[in-house]
Amino acid sequence: MSRLRAALTPYALIFPGGLWLAIFFVVPMIVMLSLSLQSGSVEDGYAFTFNWHSYADGLANYHDQIIRSLLYGLASTALQIAIGFPVAYWIAFKGGSRKSVYLFLLLLPFLVSFVLRTISWQFLLSDNGILLGPLKDIGLLPDGFRVLATPFAVIAGLAYNFLPFMVLPMYVALERIDPRVLEAAQDLYASRFQTFLRVVLPLSLPGVFAGVLMTFVPATSDYVNASVLGGTNTTMIGNVIQNQYLVTQDYPTASALSFTLMALLLVGIFVYARALGTEDVLEVAAR
Repeated sequence: MSRLRAALTPYALIFPGGLWLAIFFVVPMIVMLSLSLQSGSVEDGYAFTFNWHSYADGLANYHDQIIRSLLYGLASTALQIAIGFPVAYWIAFKGGSRKSVYLFLLLLPFLVSFVLRTISWQFLLSDNGILLGPLKDIGLLPDGFRVLATPFAVIAGLAYNFLPFMVLPMYVALERIDPRVLEAAQDLYASRFQTFLRVVLPLSLPGVFAGVLMTFVPATSDYVNASVLGGTNTTMIGNVIQNQYLVTQDYPTASALSFTLMALLLVGIFVYARALGTEDVLEVAAR
């Protein structure tokens, strides 16, 4: 009896989490996949007909938005790495006893609602707001200059809203680096740049890898920033899916676009993992 109990204990422990994933992830995914292959209308109802045309029509009609979303996601992720890595590096190596305080200050703005933070950027970047207004008044910017409804505004909003998800994994990876390793590199006459390039950067790759996964996917599929900070020429695929679900109520097309975006993101993640070399990254993390 005790042997049976010991064998069933691991399964009992993972059962609540597995049940949660099955109810709120697997089942909705199956329903959405079934819906993407249906045909009909809200008035007449939908029927499962293996309607693969929803995928072809979605790619044909909204390929611009899909490409734009991928580019915005890549640009915002690159911007987050450029901003987040120095922040994580400084906190990890220069934060001292106040590391927790600096991390709290980093996360403090994100105690506010995602939508409210995005709307606040709309006020900051408005044509005559507190940033651009004074610059226009003193003649540093022309009256017609604007930031809202441009790709820059959307990418900046995406980078800001997901920045902590990039900084925190990189901070964890950097904070785990043994200072004695850095001292050994200096003892071997490595310059600071060589130490960073050959020691710090390779050891921080697990954090960069995790940060990219945690930011690229939600940034690419986001629709709030494009709705609030963008315009008609910055529409992302998330806006199209939202419109298809809630306004047009073309559920098969919306579901097909969701699965298409998911497939493209998975392919991109696998290519990224292959290029970065996840085995090497995991080996570095294990060391």
